Amino acid sequence: MTERAATSARQRGNKAPAARPLAEIGRQAQKSASTRKLIVEAALQCLIKYGYSQTTTPRIAVEAGLSRGAMMHHFSNRLTVIQAAIEHLHAKRLRAFKRAVSTLPEDQPHLHDALEAYWRHVSHPLFVAFHELAVAARTDRDLERILRPAQAAFYRAWYDLAVDLFPEWQSDRESFDLALNLVQVTLEGMAVSRLSATPDPKAEAQLFKYLEERLRDLMPMEMKNSKRYSREKPKGPAKGAAASRT
Repeated sequence: MTERAATSARQRGNKAPAARPLAEIGRQAQKSASTRKLIVEAALQCLIKYGYSQTTTPRIAVEAGLSRGAMMHHFSNRLTVIQAAIEHLHAKRLRAFKRAVSTLPEDQPHLHDALEAYWRHVSHPLFVAFHELAVAARTDRDLERILRPAQAAFYRAWYDLAVDLFPEWQSDRESFDLALNLVQVTLEGMAVSRLSATPDPKAEAQLFKYLEERLRDLMPMEMKNSKRYSREKPKGPAKGAAASRT
């Protein structure tokens, strides 16, 4: 072979492989994103069905309908799956609550309806997944480092939604903050009690009504006296509210 021919052969051999078409890259990225979503949804279902300690990578893979190897291609270990599931969980919970409050009528009192929306929110199976994670994070420092910032971000967004929902209350931020804490502790406490005891609809209705009355007591005077809220009467949660699935 001549020197010229040898040089030409070397140049052909050193050619970079042809770039993949952008459309193919886009399809692969979309497929990868869909598979990751399938895995994190499966992780949430495992948390609800089996609890945190039993949410293992083999079990998540079975729930997702994938081999463990295929799942580990997207997530290197259990903690990375859980981290993605936490981010997905909080995003889903926030979207669901935003949808619920977005349907509240702007020209009518909405204290009771807003409470109903939050009660449905904490009665949803996704709250069970969150509770499983919160309990496990008490003794699992790696999980705590992931969960706490995500939880704080969720409650900041929830607080901002409440501010937009009750602008009249912002003249007294101290009572407003107390009211939100009261809602969170009472309704989330009621939801947690359902996990270990048979629900008592009568007792829940009484607590709901009492909560609404105390919230009304915390309203600024000008808010209490407004026609918007004075015509709203406290009542218990609607039948079937806790059973609804957002």
